[in-house]
Amino acid sequence: MRNFVKGDSLNRPRIDELDCPVEVRRHPGARRLTLRVSRTRRAVIVTMPVQCDLGEAGTFLNRNIEWVRERLSSIPQPVPFAHGALVPLRGEYHSLVFTGQRAVGGVVQVVQGPTMPELHVAGQVEHAPRRLRDWLSGEARRDLDERVQVHTRALGLAAKRIAIRDQATRWGSCSTTGVLSFSWRLILAPTRVLDYVAAHEVAHLAEMNHGPKFWALVEQLIPAMKEDKRWLQVYGLDLHRYGSSETD
Repeated sequence: MRNFVKGDSLNRPRIDELDCPVEVRRHPGARRLTLRVSRTRRAVIVTMPVQCDLGEAGTFLNRNIEWVRERLSSIPQPVPFAHGALVPLRGEYHSLVFTGQRAVGGVVQVVQGPTMPELHVAGQVEHAPRRLRDWLSGEARRDLDERVQVHTRALGLAAKRIAIRDQATRWGSCSTTGVLSFSWRLILAPTRVLDYVAAHEVAHLAEMNHGPKFWALVEQLIPAMKEDKRWLQVYGLDLHRYGSSETD
């Protein structure tokens, strides 16, 4: 895989109009050029057969540039972790305040501001985005650990451990060894949605499939699971735009 860069032998004029990375992936099983837009990473991905050259890929992309532009325009704009930005925490918007001061009582504190809650991030401003993300990951771990324990006790199961990551294509996963992995971004969603994902993965400890028995277990744990599942389908993509200034 590689990105198009200045100097590539491509028909570039319209490619340069795209305000996003363009990735080229050579795949031995590819029989033709294909194109897709990653909605979580806001990137354009061209997959090409091994025998194709970059010039062909560039021409193909330019020919479909309007389709790409249309897809990009439907993706929510990124919201970097920056002073003054609005970021959801457990489903409620908070204003970010990078204090630039030494931490007193915690690196990140939740403070009630004049119009809405605020997240005060202490320390040097240039390190504030990373500190905030670390804090959010820790909050996600705490909430998920609590809900996983509740659901495993309810079903008489046991999880080996939980892992917190930034998974682009799924909110959670369950390994055959009993390790449950979750996206830290669940802490941005309403608490009930995080609880649903925790129950979903706990149910996989008993049923490693999505058959009727599996869904019956999830519904046993979360009677309103259909509403929470629907929330992720409608609003889940929006959670991936926060903290976009960070390197994942």
